[in-house]
Amino acid sequence: MVDADQTFVIVGGGLAGAKAAETLRAEGFTGRVILICDERDHPYERPPLSKGYLLGKEERDSVFVHEPAWYAQNDIELHLGQTVVAIDREARSVRFGDDGTLVHYDKLLLVTGAEPRRLDIPGTGLAGVHHLRRLAHAERLKGVLTALGRDNGHLVIAGAGWIGLEVAAAAREYGAEVTVVEPAATPLHNVLGPELGELFAELHGEHGVRFHFGAQLTEIVGQDGVVLAARTDDGEEHPAHAVLAAIGAAPRTGLAEAAGLEMADRAHGGGIAVDEQLRTSDPDIYAAGDVASFPHGLFDTRLRVEHWANALNGGPAAARSMLGRGTAYDRVPYFFSDQYDLGMEYSGWAPPGSYDQVVVRGDAGKREFIAFWVKEGRVLAGMNVNVWDVTDPIQRMIRSGAQVDTDALADPHVPLESLAR
Repeated sequence: MVDADQTFVIVGGGLAGAKAAETLRAEGFTGRVILICDERDHPYERPPLSKGYLLGKEERDSVFVHEPAWYAQNDIELHLGQTVVAIDREARSVRFGDDGTLVHYDKLLLVTGAEPRRLDIPGTGLAGVHHLRRLAHAERLKGVLTALGRDNGHLVIAGAGWIGLEVAAAAREYGAEVTVVEPAATPLHNVLGPELGELFAELHGEHGVRFHFGAQLTEIVGQDGVVLAARTDDGEEHPAHAVLAAIGAAPRTGLAEAAGLEMADRAHGGGIAVDEQLRTSDPDIYAAGDVASFPHGLFDTRLRVEHWANALNGGPAAARSMLGRGTAYDRVPYFFSDQYDLGMEYSGWAPPGSYDQVVVRGDAGKREFIAFWVKEGRVLAGMNVNVWDVTDPIQRMIRSGAQVDTDALADPHVPLESLAR
């Protein structure tokens, strides 16, 4: 029974946490809602950090989830720049690190997100080595790209994933020289496989990005604190005035692990193990967003999803579960990217080895097409490139699990709606 005397604490001030707080109020919860964020900025969305804001096309204020006044107006107790260092499950309290303040909770939501993986090589302490995860990172990187473009400087990016490619596109638009070092044979290999990864290599190559595949950085060379070059394990040396580490993100599980909560194994991406209603091994503690590994009935496996849509939808789902109104969380994973004149959306989950063919509808050469990852005639995932308003039928095909005629799937004259049963 939820009543006005209860206190719900949310640890993590990103999109998932802000949307969870919003949902609690929208669902009529009248108790205390305490939102604790270890950053000094109000909760914000992360996609603009590598897209519109980094490019200077969006204002800083556009990234925030709510106007600053919204929190007080909705009686959300917002603690910025505060770090929770411990959870006492027996006492049902959390402790702040700066002054040891204890805050009681009746229900606790962990939306602590993820942090960028670090390069474990010499030279990472140089001032010109960057990561991109937080608003402060984006502000700093924006200035770096501006200077590199002005001075014809070189940026070396470790990793050809989504962040690496989006920053590469931004850097080229500023006029910087860009080299991307990637251990796999194509960009986005673990997401799109070699079939579609090559398309992104060609896209960036046309815009002047140099790729160094099958290699990884071993050292960043500098002098007087300034980056001069980046070396790879095959003996190559690339000129560099700045380096971006874009080698993925790790879930921020330290707080949950110290509290003895069950963790998911690495095969499922790690993270805090939750059930289908985003409840952890402690019935009073929930987790959502990048940090949570949840059982997905549609794909019959655990997933930990690091994308914007999972935070947008997972925070509210966890809030409803905290109120006793939860349902199984089984959203089809979704993300989007913008690079140069290419816009794309991806729905589903189809890692390499999980599918037996990729079906293309449209003209991949003109980069106006939809790709479908298919196994035994069933659509596991779909990516629309410069083709719009097709996410709903793609997701219905994925959700139905029905077999489709792959010839019809490839034929642009056959309406997608007719295949999405």
